[in-house]
Amino acid sequence: MMKNCKHLLLLALPLLITTSCITTKDVRYMQPSESLVINEEGLIPYNIPVYRITKNDILNLNIVTTPKGDAAQFYSSMNTSGSATAPSTNSIAAGGGMMSSGGGNTGGNVVFYFNGLKVDANGDINVFGIGFIKAEGRTIAEISSEIQDKVNENFQEGKSEVRLNTNGITFYVLGDVETTGVTGEKVVHKNTLTITEALAISGGLNRTVDRKNIVIHRKLPEGIKKAIIDLTREDVMNSPYYYVQNGDEIYLNTRAKSLNGLGKDPIQTLTTGVSVITTALSIYLLLKNL
Repeated sequence: MMKNCKHLLLLALPLLITTSCITTKDVRYMQPSESLVINEEGLIPYNIPVYRITKNDILNLNIVTTPKGDAAQFYSSMNTSGSATAPSTNSIAAGGGMMSSGGGNTGGNVVFYFNGLKVDANGDINVFGIGFIKAEGRTIAEISSEIQDKVNENFQEGKSEVRLNTNGITFYVLGDVETTGVTGEKVVHKNTLTITEALAISGGLNRTVDRKNIVIHRKLPEGIKKAIIDLTREDVMNSPYYYVQNGDEIYLNTRAKSLNGLGKDPIQTLTTGVSVITTALSIYLLLKNL
């Protein structure tokens, strides 16, 4: 009987290893794909969606004038670049290529929240000295152009400049397990950000994450849109969801092989398999001798 148990052990171990181990195809990024779209020059075209403002967004407005021009006499000094009472968010919003995490458990930038222009429930922003301007569904460039037209009524053309921005690109990463340091609120002060860049600056993905099933929730003026992307295929670079937008929520799902405790690496698989079979044999022999 013991001989048969040994044979069973030898047969079971290869089966455990082959069925539970994570292969290189499961963890390797951007593997060749025949469906990858490239142009005649052999380049992958950019497919960057234009961000459109949604309700509850917060914007930072600076109105810059010539040295003799004083925008504060027409508009709030909070929105006047170089004013003695101008908010410190100027340096935050202007930062290039920087990344920060949300502070404490509340997330977000407190100074930016209190001094920024909030998009209200009607989709408008209220600029002191100008009034309400429609923001929801429009781009930063479109809103800036309208504000600039209003500002030109008080300044000669070319003597003032409207600078309107969001507080960088804010995104959120949420994982099932073993993503400590990756998850949370992230703020990157860049104009564009790919999902690979976002995950890289967040610490990267470990082997337990299912790279073929990355879920993204994207805020749009009409509502929230859900998408699933596969980071193991290089044609993901053709997807508009390859580029992170402000407010994106990125969900990292844990692969089933990792949840059973057998699929993290071959050594752990082997150790776990031997332990399980040894325990089963011990229980069998104990019960047999009773």
